[in-house]
Amino acid sequence: MSLSEQADIRDPLMIAEGWMNEGRDLAIATVVETWGSAPRPTGSHLVIDAEGNFEGSVSGGCVEGAVIAEAIEVIESGKPRMLEFGVADETAWRVGLSCGGKIRVYLERLG
Repeated sequence: MSLSEQADIRDPLMIAEGWMNEGRDLAIATVVETWGSAPRPTGSHLVIDAEGNFEGSVSGGCVEGAVIAEAIEVIESGKPRMLEFGVADETAWRVGLSCGGKIRVYLERLG
């Protein structure tokens, strides 16, 4: 089963609620804009805890590693940020969007 298929089975917002009830520090990443061949639609979520555990998907596996690393910093600082990945961006080849497209992800701390 692919990462995107697994993300469709489990609701990351429900997972986030359970993790918050456990007292975990969390961040949520939300797809706010896509263009071209971005594999996840706007409104898709990735929930990340301070240890780097995650549920959901913002790109079907293309940029999750980079988003998780940024999320840990957002959890620590409490400051939200907008992330952008795409073929015009110098990180495109590193994170795997070489097929084209663009994705903007808003990242914020929960709780």
